[in-house]
Amino acid sequence: MTSVSVIGAGAWGTALALVAHRAGRQVTLIAQDANEARDLLENRTSPRLPEAPIPPEIVITHGFDAAATANITLVAVPAQVMRVVTTELAARLQEKTYLVICAKGIELDTGLLMSEIVEETLEGHSLSVLSGPTFARDVATGHPAAACIAHAEITTARWLASSLSSPTFRLHPTSDVVGVEIAGSLKNVIAIAAGIVTAKGYGESARAALVTRGLHELSRLGLAMGGQAETFAGLSGVGDLVLCCTSQTSRNMALGYQLGAGLPVDSHLLTEGSYTAKAVLGLCDQLDLELPICEAVNKILEDRSLLDTEVDIMFTRALKGD
Repeated sequence: MTSVSVIGAGAWGTALALVAHRAGRQVTLIAQDANEARDLLENRTSPRLPEAPIPPEIVITHGFDAAATANITLVAVPAQVMRVVTTELAARLQEKTYLVICAKGIELDTGLLMSEIVEETLEGHSLSVLSGPTFARDVATGHPAAACIAHAEITTARWLASSLSSPTFRLHPTSDVVGVEIAGSLKNVIAIAAGIVTAKGYGESARAALVTRGLHELSRLGLAMGGQAETFAGLSGVGDLVLCCTSQTSRNMALGYQLGAGLPVDSHLLTEGSYTAKAVLGLCDQLDLELPICEAVNKILEDRSLLDTEVDIMFTRALKGD
């Protein structure tokens, strides 16, 4: 039986462990620390997903050693700790293990994509990226959902898709690793902007315009970095963007709504999008690109007094054909 380990027992990691179990795999869920693992073992549910019991067949632990012998290892940790986690994995992971990144973001200090970090810390390992329009609660409770899995070799992407898919969770293979990563990262920034516009009461038409321009921004960056145009029109592009810009179940949209409503921002809502908004500006400088929505979101996050000015600028930019 194909074995799957999931590193990170948050909502998304737990949902992915349930997905792999439904696909008929032998699953180990690896928590960040012993206390978290103990609580999960005692309750067989995640506090973030109380409606999704963890079957007894799923092994729960807190040690990375379980990842060493797995056929497939899913890494579902926040993007800003990906380097720390994969560096620790380097001494344990076997070369034959298929590593799947399940985080969406850009490293703040370096501007590197998650795949680029893993190429540095786990050189020589098979590397894939899983991303798409998925909320952890929907996936965990078995509601129908679909996402992309990207690997440079399409045959490997197809094998991983068949290994992890089930009747209610479908993975679509692609070879566009960079495109999938860029789409998954930037949609978080656009979702913050969508939350701001929603809270300001600008209406559905304004939000639709914002989402459309946001798709243009993530496509421009993705193409400039070597991504494929069809990726941005698919599940990991427009699909994920629409999901996260229309529901405050998205933590990024919820953060934007708090900003737009002038509410105190919960510290736990400092999301991947808030880091990506800053990190992406370095990529823009390198590639000589202008991404006005990302720039505006970053300015608002750094100085909330600029919110009204930056929102107005977003909707009064010069008329262009693109």
